[in-house]
Amino acid sequence: MVANVGTVDRAVRALIGIALLWLAFGSGMALFDQPVVKYGAALVGAVMLIVAVVRICPIYAIFGWRTCRA
Repeated sequence: MVANVGTVDRAVRALIGIALLWLAFGSGMALFDQPVVKYGAALVGAVMLIVAVVRICPIYAIFGWRTCRA
């Protein structure tokens, strides 16, 4: 597969992923005490981090979008 996630997009995804994981497991906020919210945020955060690392977004591939240079 060809990389379709650019540098700025990777950085934003990594920051959002880290923030969601921190909110889910480290913040202690009452909202994240609910299992659906906690593990939902953790799942989305993990996916964001994985996409940032591998530079391939399946949704971008489906629609033919690219945020990186050729």
